Amino acid sequence: MAAIERRIRRTKSLLRHGLAELLQTKPINEITVTELVERSDINRSTFYLHYADIYDLLESIESELFDELELAVQQHLGLPFSESGLPFFEDVFNILFEHREICVALVGPNGSVAFLRRIEEMISGYSMRALQAAFPARKEDMKYTFSFCAVGCFGLIKDWLLGGCVESPQHMTAITFQMIRNLLYGSYPES
Repeated sequence: MAAIERRIRRTKSLLRHGLAELLQTKPINEITVTELVERSDINRSTFYLHYADIYDLLESIESELFDELELAVQQHLGLPFSESGLPFFEDVFNILFEHREICVALVGPNGSVAFLRRIEEMISGYSMRALQAAFPARKEDMKYTFSFCAVGCFGLIKDWLLGGCVESPQHMTAITFQMIRNLLYGSYPES
C-alpha cells in the first residue's frame, strides 16, 4: 500500500512539475494532455486515473495550495497584530517558497487570476479583522490602509517569486512586516 501511495505522489509531482513548466510558456487553454504527459514522462492513461483533464489538474493544484495557505492563516486567527508581527507572514512565505515552481506559474503571465483573488480574499479577511482590532480609533480608514498594503504585498510576493526566490522566506517576512509596520506606526494623517 505504501508503495502505491509513493507512486501516486510521484506521478502527481511529475504532472505538477510538467504543468508548471508549460504554464511558463503558454496559457492553460493551449496545454494538451498529450504534451503534458510527454513532458512528464508518464502514460496518458495514468493521467486519466487521477484527473479528468488539464483544468481538473490545475484546480486540484490550486485547491491544495489554497488549503495549505488557509490552514496557515487559520492557525493564527485570534492572534492580534502587534509591533512584533503579523504571525502568518512567515508561514505564507514558507509555503510559497516550498511550492515556488507552481506559484511562479500561477502568478506569471499565463497564471490564474481567479486563484490569486481567492488567496487575496482569504488573507484580506484575516488581516482586516486583526488590523481593525489593533487600531479601533482608525477602524474606518483601515480598509484604505489595508488596500494599500495588500497591493504592495502581492506585488512584492510576485516580484520575489518571478525573481527566483533569491531571498529567504524569513528575509521576505522581515521586510514585509517592516514596511507594514512603518505604514501603521509611522505618521498617519488625523481626520
